[in-house]
Amino acid sequence: MASELLFCEPTKLYNILNQATKLSRLTEPNYLYLFDVRSKKEYDESHVITAILVKKKENQYLIPESVDLECVRYCVVYDKNTTSLEVCLRPKHEEEEEEEEEEEEEDILELEPGPAVQFGRVLIHLTRYPVYVLRGGYEHFTSLYHFLRTQKIIWMPQELEAFEPYPIEIMPGHIYLGSYKQACDPKIKKDLKIKAHVNVSMESTPFFQEDPDYLLHVKIEDVPEANIIPFLRPICHFLEIHIQLKSAILVFSTLGISRSCAAVVAYLMHRNTETLRRSWNHVKQCKPTMRPNQGLVTQLLEWESTILGVFITDITEFF
Repeated sequence: MASELLFCEPTKLYNILNQATKLSRLTEPNYLYLFDVRSKKEYDESHVITAILVKKKENQYLIPESVDLECVRYCVVYDKNTTSLEVCLRPKHEEEEEEEEEEEEEDILELEPGPAVQFGRVLIHLTRYPVYVLRGGYEHFTSLYHFLRTQKIIWMPQELEAFEPYPIEIMPGHIYLGSYKQACDPKIKKDLKIKAHVNVSMESTPFFQEDPDYLLHVKIEDVPEANIIPFLRPICHFLEIHIQLKSAILVFSTLGISRSCAAVVAYLMHRNTETLRRSWNHVKQCKPTMRPNQGLVTQLLEWESTILGVFITDITEFF
């Protein structure tokens, strides 16, 4: 039975590329296959990191050797600028129409789907998971994440192990979720155009220290007894101001999996007037390794009652 062919938003691919446990998940052999179906010339000029060039023979796309898709969690295909998963339609050329002026109905020419969709339709028969086509293709993705372009073709295991992931994107172009190490990296700050920090840890970072308008430091420890409730309104207010300014904000804690995640979940609940479960699921989808401690989760349930006037979410599902 064939799997599904779905669109992959640029943010989703960005987050897939930047997942990590102790090491980048790109080191895992069954994690991601990223296929580039543009021309060899375009691929050689630059491509998305770890992408594999798909070759064509006798007008047929070839599955790259050594690729085994059956158990691969993410299979993503991109071409130059895919905008539709369907067959495209367009009217006949003007010169053709002039030759057939006597015809009452305008003829329509069917065009083939784009290269990414064509290759994706081949792949859906080879994997149990959905196959994704990158919406907007290479052009749109690299206009947003130019720093994930490369000319590198072969990645050795030790090079993937040394790959430094970027913070996870929660609200495209606005809210990123990361670790203390990422918050101290000037390249990340420059590439993501980070203009402000929400630091939910005991440590201090080298950026924004002398300008409280761009740094909110919430000093709490990652223990169940830590009280984050008094800081939730200031966090939401700070994020709201910088989003209105169209700034990018990095919310971080020591490892980026507990206190910072709780802060981001609380903000989404506030911004969208929604349940803890809904905001939790969104952050979990972006960052599967999130795990706020039990004390923080209990306080997020209190925050839900503050926002909605009632307790709705069953937090036992989260443990």
